[in-house]
Amino acid sequence: MKKTFVSLTLVLVCLVTINAAQGATYEHEVEAKGVTFAWKVDGDTLHGKVSAKTKGWVAVGFNPTNKMKDGNYILGYVKDGEAEVVDHFGDKNTGHSADEKLGGTSDVTLVGGSEDGGMTTIEFTIPMDFGDKYDSALSADGDTIVLLAFGPDRDSFKPRHRQNAKKTVNLSTGAVQ
Repeated sequence: MKKTFVSLTLVLVCLVTINAAQGATYEHEVEAKGVTFAWKVDGDTLHGKVSAKTKGWVAVGFNPTNKMKDGNYILGYVKDGEAEVVDHFGDKNTGHSADEKLGGTSDVTLVGGSEDGGMTTIEFTIPMDFGDKYDSALSADGDTIVLLAFGPDRDSFKPRHRQNAKKTVNLSTGAVQ
């Protein structure tokens, strides 16, 4: 009986570990022009996953005021099996810079990333309210403008996007306009 209990405990621990390693469960998803953004709002945290058929970077942006200006951007890529993610702010109508370079803080946490079969996926968390002047607070209810993009097959944030799209979503319900 004791041996069976120990074996069952080990199996349960392994199943929990495997499930946790696969990342968060996302409640909502939007796709446009080959980029998929999945998310879940959990209290004051947004769990996100962005994917596209590229060996370069993938990105999601939130609430720009004019083209890219004033938006909060999360960009990531995977190089040699290691994921990298950055937090940027739209400081121009057609450009963005790292929050830290502008005097703000990087508020993105990398959860994981993969590049498999030419598909790059980055998983991350961000606070709904950054408290940083280079990141606008996100509202779970109401409209959120979401920009989706991916770059060419190059592990660098320098190349311009190969594809981009704009959607308006409700982060709480997942409704897409």
